Amino acid sequence: MSVYVYAITAGSHPLRLDGVTGVGDPPRPLRVVEASASELAAVVSDAPDGLRAKRRDVLAHETVLENLMGQSTVLPLRFGAVAPDDDTVRDTLEERAEAYQERLRALEGCTEFHLKVSCDEDALLREVLRQSADARRLNDDIRAGRGGQELKLALGELVAQEVRVRHESFASGIVEALRPLAREVKSSEAVGDDFLNVSFLLERPRQQEFVARESTLAEEYGEDFSFRVHGPLPPYSFV
Repeated sequence: MSVYVYAITAGSHPLRLDGVTGVGDPPRPLRVVEASASELAAVVSDAPDGLRAKRRDVLAHETVLENLMGQSTVLPLRFGAVAPDDDTVRDTLEERAEAYQERLRALEGCTEFHLKVSCDEDALLREVLRQSADARRLNDDIRAGRGGQELKLALGELVAQEVRVRHESFASGIVEALRPLAREVKSSEAVGDDFLNVSFLLERPRQQEFVARESTLAEEYGEDFSFRVHGPLPPYSFV
């Protein structure tokens, strides 16, 4: 039977699993796969057939990680990590021991906070027209009927470029304001209306300071911006 993997830990982790169960219906019992040569371990269970990201199983996965993180440092795996068997898990721990041990040291005493930011599109377009003389001129010509489709395309390209520049400037300013509080920062591609999608690895004593600073930034940027911060989370982005 295939094996569902929740986390990788140091061999010295307490690994107290009493009262905690894994994914599946009925929930699968947890067990530890040890790789004594590398002083690493993995918390696993049997993987249920047809595993899907159902709320019950996602919550079970998160509960296992929260339990382990409350005891010591872990490398959390995202939901759905499956290996063929215990021997494969053990071999992987041995083969990648140096990298896993380095990440365990880097994540010691840390959690992840994830921040996404978007800006009201209409407000940003108004700012572009207010600040860009070229955009205003093109817009005025179009509204006066002095240009055709080519003029509209030119305005669209100019506005898109101006928006990109502002998004990049906003994103850089926000990250640099928060970076001093983090041990590591990892940016991901922003999608949809967001211009910023970034994760911060924070030492636990700095969490409240980070949240306070993020709240201050949101106030400084104003009501046209939407700041959404989530955490503390298992440090998935930094494994």
